Amino acid sequence: MILERGTLLNNRYRIVEILGQGGMGSVYRAVDENLGVEVAVKDNLFTTEEYARQFRREAIILANLRHPNLPRVMDHFVINGQGQYLVMDYIEGEDLRQRMERIGVVPEEEVITIGAAVCDALAYLASRKPSIIHRDIKPGNIKITPQGHIFLVDFGLAKTLHGSQATTTGARAMTPGYSPPEQYGTARTDHRSDIFSLGATLYAALTGATPEDALARAMDQAELTSIRKHNQRISRRLTTAIEKSLEVRPDDRYQTPEEFKQALLGASTSSKRREGDYYVAPPPVDEKGIPEDEAPAAAPESEKVQLPSEKNAQSILPISTPLEELDLSLPRSRPVKRRKGIGCWTVFLLVALLLVGGGIGVYNYDPELPERAMAQFWPMIFSPMATPTSALVAVEASFTPTLTQIPFTSTPQATATDTPEPTITLTPTETLIPTETPTSVPTPLGGSGQIAFASDITGVPQVYVINSIDGSGLRQITDMPEGACQPSWSPDLLRIVFISPCDTNRDYYPLSALYLINLDGTGLQPLPKLSGGDYDPDWSPDGKHIAFTSLRNSGRPQIYVLNLEDNSAKLLSGKFSTDSQPSWSPDGKQLIYVSTGSGSQQIWVMDADGGNPSQFSYSTNLVDSRPTWSPDQQTVLFTQLVKLGGIPWVSFAPYQVTGEYEEYRLGQGSLPMREAVFSPDGLWIVFEAWTAKTGHDIYISSASGAGLRQVTSGPAFDFDPAWSPLP
Repeated sequence: MILERGTLLNNRYRIVEILGQGGMGSVYRAVDENLGVEVAVKDNLFTTEEYARQFRREAIILANLRHPNLPRVMDHFVINGQGQYLVMDYIEGEDLRQRMERIGVVPEEEVITIGAAVCDALAYLASRKPSIIHRDIKPGNIKITPQGHIFLVDFGLAKTLHGSQATTTGARAMTPGYSPPEQYGTARTDHRSDIFSLGATLYAALTGATPEDALARAMDQAELTSIRKHNQRISRRLTTAIEKSLEVRPDDRYQTPEEFKQALLGASTSSKRREGDYYVAPPPVDEKGIPEDEAPAAAPESEKVQLPSEKNAQSILPISTPLEELDLSLPRSRPVKRRKGIGCWTVFLLVALLLVGGGIGVYNYDPELPERAMAQFWPMIFSPMATPTSALVAVEASFTPTLTQIPFTSTPQATATDTPEPTITLTPTETLIPTETPTSVPTPLGGSGQIAFASDITGVPQVYVINSIDGSGLRQITDMPEGACQPSWSPDLLRIVFISPCDTNRDYYPLSALYLINLDGTGLQPLPKLSGGDYDPDWSPDGKHIAFTSLRNSGRPQIYVLNLEDNSAKLLSGKFSTDSQPSWSPDGKQLIYVSTGSGSQQIWVMDADGGNPSQFSYSTNLVDSRPTWSPDQQTVLFTQLVKLGGIPWVSFAPYQVTGEYEEYRLGQGSLPMREAVFSPDGLWIVFEAWTAKTGHDIYISSASGAGLRQVTSGPAFDFDPAWSPLP
């Protein structure tokens, strides 16, 4: 029985649409009318008393799963005579089957990433007590979110495995090509069965062809066609890894998901791959930022835009990447359409001939003229600039900060409801040198106050506090088993809000929640949350509210404000907006944040109640993130990079309601810098930086870029700095 749109299940879940249908049941998108969030509802049409009893027991086990590549099961119920139902997080985006239909064969590195992410999920399922097997892995059950995050979905057929028990009861998925031979009939299935199905899924993604049916192969009626016969460009190592997972006999396959994952990662050609960083290119969106499978109508191809992979995943900044592996390219100006006419090469050759001919004539007339001209103009073109001799010590007093104006200006902010394409006026790149070069650096460096930050000194990230003046007084504030990060101070300096779990520095935390803690490490208090992750907390200047990013609405990052008096949360983002990283203005009347409302990741501003959203930055093809205000509310500080994997730097832009948009790069040579925050007096900034020879540490400098000084050191990974406000 197919449920109709508008049907109310269990007096709570209103059916919106059917997402998929199979012999065992259907999957629906629905709205939880109690919480106001979208969910996925999976029905199982086996309604005997034995199946119902087993269903209830296993649904409770599934509801306790917590893994970044698995949706959360939130509810289960049985309607007598109708079916059994699981309610899970609705994962927005496209599934792997849709991606294969859209682009054809999937790139090799993406296949490795998807396989590694699913192996992590399978390893987690295997570690549960009792362990769990999925039994229905196929392209349609691997989802890719608008942030490029990977989820293994549809647990309607998952079964628990007790000891040596064979899963001989219950419904079994038998998808030709994807199901192992033991899944037919009543043979034993275990985690090696899931490994087979994942291997078949990766085979199909690489080749565009479904592997030969396993039962036919087991009966010697068919043979597996090698991956390289479909596509000779696939590496031999990846071919070997996947084909081993597709062996007919379970004993001949990988025996654990971890073994399969290591084989996949070993076949990667990417020197930058970090185990656990599993994101792929996000699916395309229409001009409003709505995934294609959710858009009311398909937009013309010429109007579609694509979220940059940096943003989502929103915007995962490079972590621990050696400088020699980073993209050091500078920002490029917006491309200009070329007029039809004579080709560029023709013009170039004509100009070159004129220059050569003119040069010969000049030399014949005055042979010493070129030498005199070079001596006159060379110092003007390449003026020497003092740079730090070491990133680990304070810069000498003669250091001249580099403030490079980004070579464009643009029109004022556009509103969210009517965002015209900004008019860009190209201007020459200009290096701004202060009129008065500082003759001394204040001693000691660093202003006053304390800096909270996250560090994995103990192996898992925790929140620490250190004195900003000299880096003394280090003390640990949190002790969360699953890690803690993203600290934000209360205005009275008595408490800190942070998130947990936290395993490293990310822009996307699908399982995290907000916590409060006293500055002495006592009084740990979890804040209310719904399904999905809550992160990016920022305490309001009046101390009454906390702005944060949440995935509670269908997994889409959006901005909420928590009222600390009654623990109520208000959504500020629009229904289809993708927003994150909110930061309060010093007067508490506005929030600055990151959004993809214009099709690329730029900085936006809105009122504290969510009204009047407008675009602030127009950084052409650059990716903007982590905006924050200066104490006088006249300047916005933020992180920029050209593309995912590029070197990040810190930029700032004057905040003005009218006039042209301008931004400047705060340069420290080739030192990667990110997540900069002003000191409360506005004279200093604190940020995370690293070099090819050192780990990620916390640095400070003057607001102009002078007086660079390292606050933390050692092999630990330090990130998420936050300067304490004025008492």
